[in-house]
Amino acid sequence: MPELPEVEALAGYLRQRAVGRRVDRLEVAAISALKTYDPAPTAVAGRTVTDARRHGKFLDVVFDGDLHLVVHLARAGWLHYREAFASTVPLRPGKGPIALRVRLDDGSGFDLTEAGTQKKLAVYLVTDPQTVPGVAKLGPDALAADLAAFAGALRSRRGQVKGVLTDQAVLAGVGNAYSDEILHAAKLSPFALTDRLTDDQMATLHAATRRVLGDAVTRSLGQRAAELKGEKRSGLKVHARTGLPCPVCGDTVREVSFADSSLQYCPTCQTGGKPLADRRLSKLVR
Repeated sequence: MPELPEVEALAGYLRQRAVGRRVDRLEVAAISALKTYDPAPTAVAGRTVTDARRHGKFLDVVFDGDLHLVVHLARAGWLHYREAFASTVPLRPGKGPIALRVRLDDGSGFDLTEAGTQKKLAVYLVTDPQTVPGVAKLGPDALAADLAAFAGALRSRRGQVKGVLTDQAVLAGVGNAYSDEILHAAKLSPFALTDRLTDDQMATLHAATRRVLGDAVTRSLGQRAAELKGEKRSGLKVHARTGLPCPVCGDTVREVSFADSSLQYCPTCQTGGKPLADRRLSKLVR
């Protein structure tokens, strides 16, 4: 799932490439992806792209007249920028991966695509991003929050720190992958309880969050959209590295599986050398 660094990089790429271009037309191929009906998609035609922003993990493409195309890429969505399209024929609703296409006046543009069968990509055409339910409930931005705001947000929700970090209403922008990386950098168990974190642990966690996300944004900015997924994988130390050696200490990276996701961690770096059991049965809470 694209998280804060990738969405920030996509917004940066659109600012470089699309801002100042006029929209030829917006084409919707997956009706289920478009969550709004007023304004209509035809309202975008003739407008100029003026900015691209990020709200947590939401991408916001801004057009003149204060019209916003707000996108949540969900687990399998992505943005593909095209310097030219193979055909000028409008998209037709179908079963392909393309959900929406924006054509610009120089022949370039971008597709929003979604792989797999779950189809949770969501697109909103609105005059105010705060009318998008997911944007309206976002907590403070994970990269912008100072220590006081960060600590206040995490301590407002008692729970395992892994789950609280990824709750967008608590802290905006962190997902499954970067929460694993942040907790590894902070040397914290993913099962640690937020109300038991000391002030020093909270400060370390805040610094790790800023460092991990900041480094990922720095690596990603300037990359083409097609290169961002590979860039993300290359920077990971524990996430999606089950069975491989931890690059910090050499211990084997372990995994805890859930119904539809998993987490990865290093026992030596994070849990005093003890493997974590199933999340419901583990008595290891540090």
